[in-house]
Parts: sequence; structure tokens; C-alpha cells
Amino acid sequence: MDDMLCDELLQEIFTRIPKSLPPPPPPPSSASAASVSLVSKRWLHLYRTSKTSLSLRLNPDDSTIFSLASVLSHYPFLSSLSLFLLSSDPTVTPTTTSAPAFHDRLLFYSLRLLLQPLYFNWVVSFSCLRELSVYVSGFHGVDDCSIESGFCLNEELDAGLGLESLFLSGIGGEDYGAGWLWRSCKRLKKLQLKSCEGIGDGGSFSSFAKCLKGLQEVEIRACRSIVNGVLLKMAENCDSLYSLLVYDGGNREGLHHFISSCRCDLKKLDFRLPLDLRNDHLSAIGLNFRGLSTLRLQSCCLVSGEGLKALGIALNSGLEELALISCDVVERESGLLATLGQHTRQLRRLDLSYNEFLLDKELISMLVSCNCLTEVNLRRCVGLTTVSMVSMFKNCRELQSVDIMHCDGIGAEAVELFVRNSPQLRGLQVEENKVSHAARLWASHKHIHLVS
Repeated sequence: MDDMLCDELLQEIFTRIPKSLPPPPPPPSSASAASVSLVSKRWLHLYRTSKTSLSLRLNPDDSTIFSLASVLSHYPFLSSLSLFLLSSDPTVTPTTTSAPAFHDRLLFYSLRLLLQPLYFNWVVSFSCLRELSVYVSGFHGVDDCSIESGFCLNEELDAGLGLESLFLSGIGGEDYGAGWLWRSCKRLKKLQLKSCEGIGDGGSFSSFAKCLKGLQEVEIRACRSIVNGVLLKMAENCDSLYSLLVYDGGNREGLHHFISSCRCDLKKLDFRLPLDLRNDHLSAIGLNFRGLSTLRLQSCCLVSGEGLKALGIALNSGLEELALISCDVVERESGLLATLGQHTRQLRRLDLSYNEFLLDKELISMLVSCNCLTEVNLRRCVGLTTVSMVSMFKNCRELQSVDIMHCDGIGAEAVELFVRNSPQLRGLQVEENKVSHAARLWASHKHIHLVS
């Protein structure tokens, strides 16, 4: 008992030792921190277990990179991990990352470990790991790989990993070695792919399909070369998916096949597909996803007002969030918002930001039907004026959050009027020069947070 109390006291003392601060020369406090580990192995162990943050600088030519898993295992209570890859390549810059809990999240940034193949077997050493993010840069790692490294275990032996969230960025079309990871992620709930030309399995999707059954959320950004294969496998294997995001690179046929064939009760769709989303996709959404509660479309130039109206009618008031961001159809087709409003009366969140030519009469025609709105985003809708603000506080009495940044037609008088007359308002984003002294007093009195 005395030993335990002593250890706890030492750990508390160690946590109060000031951290070293770059650049050199180091302050005296860093020398004190470094000297702790020289006293005894017991003190070294206690010092490591007391650390909640750690910063490592790795050189790819140094053997330290091979023992990274072993090094990290000495710090079981890290809440923040920073990894720096030192490289002579001027395009690769050190980046700091922070994580909420080391046992729950391990984040590698600008770090390519053992390119060709990409070995992930070391993940099995971290049994409590729930979230893994790997950012692959154009930097080539160490080619020579040995069993002693701790990374290159038997690729044929699958493992039951506890990973629930996986983020991969920058996987190349010819990269391989990730098949083991896909086969071992049986509990995966969230998958994010960004700027990937492959899935790290040599062009094959057979192993990838093994991780899809329990997936709930998928985000695919700038992955045009693989999005078709990913969507096809998802349509065949996903049965729990409720959220799909596809940005900057889709496949018309693959997207339509997924929407038409998906067996999941999808609740959220978020698309930024300027050249790939068309009316036939909207029709398929209306037929197959009747329970959709969130629809977000951004820069979708090829959909028409008729397509959106038909979708609004098909969803029949079930929609709670609608975003039509920078969609020229909003500005181009008069009466669209009025029709949507009539069929989305339960709407809680509305985002019409970056529709620069949106007119007051079009917005108001929707607001008169959508009385349940709590959040409205009108950022950079420069065509709106005071009339829209008056309509908002008259028709939408439950509004809590509004964004009117860069709405040039809305002035200080309209802002003051809105703050005074919105009973539930808790947050308003607006330029500081549009907030009068009176408006600021009203905001303070009503506990409204003003953000500039």
C-alpha cells in the first residue's frame, strides 16, 4: 500500500514538471524532466505512465521507425500524440496532431510506413485501438523490411481488430498490403477514404468487402478512380449503413446502382458532385430511401428544379435537414423553394449558403411553410435584404442558430431587428460592423452568442 501511494505521489509530481519548449537551447525545466528517467527503471516506468502527451520526430532512414510500436507501448495513458517525419523533401512538412485518447485513437500524419507493401499488422499490438487515421504522403518509406521490425507479421493471419473508425488518405493505385486490414476489421462502423487511387490491395476489392457488413457511415472524397468499385461492394454487402458522403469525384452508373440496389435504411445523403449527380439519381433516392432525414447537395449543377420537386414530394415531410449549397437551380428556377417548403414542413435545418442570386421572395415562399426551423445558413447570399430577416423572425419562432455572414444586402438595422424579435435565438454569425451597440446589448440580455 505504501509503495502504491508513493508511486501515485511520484506520478502526480511528474505531471507537474514543465514541458520542454523548442527551440534550443532548452529551458532548465526540460533538463529536470529528462533527469527523472535517469534515477531508476522504476522512476522511468512511472514517468512514462504519467505522460499524457508525447512528441516524436522520426527519420525514415533511422531504425527507430521500425520500433515505433514498441516505443508507444511504454506510454499507455497518452491523450495526445504528435509524430513528425523528418525528410529532405521540401514538400513534406512536419505536422502536429492531437488525439482525445491514445487507447481510442492513433493518428499518423505525413508518414508513410513501409511503402510497397503497406503493412498494418502492427495494429494488432494495440488491442484497445478504436480509431485509426493514416495520411499517406508522396514520401517513400523504408524498402527493407524484416520480422524484427514489429510491423511485418504474417500477412496471411487475419486478426479480430477492435477498430470502429478508419480513415485512409493518399493510398496509391499500385499500393498493396492492406488486404489484411480489410479482412480483420469486422467491427468497423465508420470508413473515410480521401484522395485514394486504390484501396491498398493491389486493385482487388475481394478483401475490402469483408469489412462492410456492419458499416454505418461512409465518406468518400476525391476518389474518382475507385468510387465505382467501392459503391458496388457497398451495395452488395452493407446492411447497416445510414450515412453516405461522396465529394469531388463520383461515377454516375455506380452511384445509380448503389442507390437503386442498397438494402439499407439510409438516413443521410451528402453529395458534392458537380458533374455526376442527375435527375435519375434523385428519382432513385425518392423511390428507395423514403426514410431519408438529411439531404445535402453542394454544387450539383446537373439537377433540375423538377427533379428536386419530385424528390421533395416523394420524401413526404420526412426530411429534417436540407442543404442546397451553391446550387444554381435554386436561383434559376422560380417557385422551387416554395414547392419544397410545402412538402418539407418538418424541416429543422436549412442551408442555402453561397447562392449569391437568391432573392427575398424565393426564400420567403419557403419560410412561410417551414415553421419548425431551428438552424438557417444563408452565408454569402448577397441578394437577400431586410425583408428576409423580418420573414424569418415572424415565421420561424423556434430559430436558434442563423448564419448571415457576407450577406451584403442585410445591414445593421436588420440585424438589430432580428436579434430583438427572435425569442429562441442562441447564435448569430454576422460581420462585426453590422452589430450596433443596441444589438449587442440585446444579444447580451438574451444570451445570444454573436460570432464574427
